[in-house]
Amino acid sequence: MDTIRRREVARRIFAKEFNDSTYIIRESEDRSPVYVLTPLGMRCNRVFIIGALLEKEEVRPDSGIWRIRLADPTGVFIGYVGRYQPQALESLLEIEPPALVSVVSKVRLFEGTTRTFVFLRPEQIALSDATSRDYWIVETAKATLKRINSMEKEENEDVKLAKKIYNPNLEEYRRVIRDVLTRLKEEYEIFEKIAKEEAEEEEEEFEFEFEEEEWDLSDLLEE
Repeated sequence: MDTIRRREVARRIFAKEFNDSTYIIRESEDRSPVYVLTPLGMRCNRVFIIGALLEKEEVRPDSGIWRIRLADPTGVFIGYVGRYQPQALESLLEIEPPALVSVVSKVRLFEGTTRTFVFLRPEQIALSDATSRDYWIVETAKATLKRINSMEKEENEDVKLAKKIYNPNLEEYRRVIRDVLTRLKEEYEIFEKIAKEEAEEEEEEFEFEFEEEEWDLSDLLEE
């Protein structure tokens, strides 16, 4: 009886952890997914990102293959979109950088003679907004901190393998997450201050768009 294969879950990951990834896991079963193992012990075949599309350029004239640069607060993702990703390509051609976009993408690793690097093969690209981007940052920070804690406890075999291969500096990753969340918190404090001043001038009550508890970053910043 044929095995029904489910689509891999699209993981949330920052560019920092993504770009530090250099190891592939290939399972012995035919047509099994190929995974990239990150320094924090996560297998990923697909990822979900919301960030700033900084640049798109055709690799060669009339090649139909486009190179993109997509930024989050920790770095830049590199991706390639071509005719084998028709949905992503159609959307990309309609979007002009700079623009906030959401991307669901396969993960690929190039293994050359002199270097190895990971890149995106987007399946879906869509325009996004600042609200969605900020929510993605918070949720991705939570997921990253969870992986850091899991690595400290060596909770599974993937974590143990990642520790052996990468020996990651967990404090460096914690510092990156703390910096990201601190900047986000400061941006919202500035936004609230400006909005309050404008509301006072107009003598109208300003209602913040998010519930306070949803955007309380105190616990995460203490991790």
